[in-house]
Amino acid sequence: MDLSLLMQALKIIFMPTNFLLVLAGMTLGVFFGALPGISSSMGIVLMIPFTYYMGIYPSVMLLVALYAGSAYGGSITAILFNTPGTAESVATTFDGYPMAQQGKAGKALGLAMSGSAIGGIFSVLVMLLLAPLLSKIALKIQSAEYFALTLLGIACISSVGSKNLSKALITGLLGILIALMGMDPMTGVSRLTFGEINFLNGVEYIPIMIGSFAMAEIFKQVINRKAKEETLDMGKDVSLESIKLKDLLIYKTTIIKSAIIGTAVGILPGTGGSIASIVSYGEAARSSKNKEMFGKGAEEGVLAPETANNAAGGGAMIPTLVLGIPGSPTTAIILAALVLQGLQPGPQLMTEQPLLLYCVFFSMLIASIVVFFSGRYAVKAFAAILKLPYGMIAPMIVMFSVIGSYAISNDMFQIWVMLTFGIFGYFMKKYKFSAASLILGIVLGNMMEETFRRQLLLTNGSFASFFQRPIAVIIFIAVAALLLFPVISGMIEKKKTAAVA
Repeated sequence: MDLSLLMQALKIIFMPTNFLLVLAGMTLGVFFGALPGISSSMGIVLMIPFTYYMGIYPSVMLLVALYAGSAYGGSITAILFNTPGTAESVATTFDGYPMAQQGKAGKALGLAMSGSAIGGIFSVLVMLLLAPLLSKIALKIQSAEYFALTLLGIACISSVGSKNLSKALITGLLGILIALMGMDPMTGVSRLTFGEINFLNGVEYIPIMIGSFAMAEIFKQVINRKAKEETLDMGKDVSLESIKLKDLLIYKTTIIKSAIIGTAVGILPGTGGSIASIVSYGEAARSSKNKEMFGKGAEEGVLAPETANNAAGGGAMIPTLVLGIPGSPTTAIILAALVLQGLQPGPQLMTEQPLLLYCVFFSMLIASIVVFFSGRYAVKAFAAILKLPYGMIAPMIVMFSVIGSYAISNDMFQIWVMLTFGIFGYFMKKYKFSAASLILGIVLGNMMEETFRRQLLLTNGSFASFFQRPIAVIIFIAVAALLLFPVISGMIEKKKTAAVA
């Protein structure tokens, strides 16, 4: 670490105009992240035209701070309305929304904010210290390792799904099947399109996510006719609770593991925070002493995904800047913004523009710290909505859901997809199927197929090649352990019960 460059970067960051841009980017990020379907990617796209008139450093700091803020913003609506603002915050709904229903919305939001800040700060420190080394490791990750990673995500269905594993697997497999709709990525042949031209490019998972969570919850509340009473109870006094250090230390193992998982997954090009948060949630549920609380309002169930998805955001910047390979869809847009500024991300960036790297890292660090101290104002703004009658809240959620779905491709078809899965999601809730497993299958399905087939093409159809790469083998062992652990622990519990009896 070059201390002179570090001091130069701090001077640039704390110039009044630049610091205000970081604050503005963070605020915009929280706002874009909180609105269903209006993700950080869209927020950055909207901001790029403004960067044409800025210098390199101010424009990059604005976009990076927006990226960092959006990772936290998605948790606000996920907790308060069971409506994930971003794909990365899907796992936060599993326990965040049940906590809100129990009158613990403030506690859940405080945990989400603390986890977000810790994950973001951890990943930035990793970037500062280990970026060159980690970039070399990332280059060794190939198709076999990516396929193993998708299997690890699918294995988490046992943790994020319903209590009935068979139902969770059914919805997970259905999600994978939906992901396969469209043009075959290698042969160009259409499949599972049912003659519908809108399916040729596949199905966007954002409208499905919005429908399965947000619209399904609306249908459930309206049909049950209990929405008004539940909402008023939630909104009676919702304010962000300050989480003390001693409260966080109780979950220090979960936080550390989630930060490491998030950063590691984020470093892998093309993965992103959604996979990191789901894998982290699954690991937290597996290793927790209070497994029965997960899905019912477990505090670890909020901390784990929020720590991981923010850590993944920082980790994704490593391959983007050091290798010139986007670590996530959002960093792909940041990469394009850098190119528009006349920069060429890649190995030469570390030698030609080392100061820029430090500015990026510190922008994310400051954004994470600011989120920790000022996130309560965003919470108060959204929490105030809960005090309104549900007859006013529901139309607003529907409006944002429609806007978010339409904005994906400016296509009415996406709205119909969202509404269809809203109805489907309602029946999944009613019959105890897992919407989370469905989204997990859709998110991982394409990556699973592409990496599996690519590995076979590269090795002339050798299945053994998957077990000839050390990193892949380690991940496969973790998958086996994750799948076998519930079975083995169940057998041990039965033996103990039998012995006691």
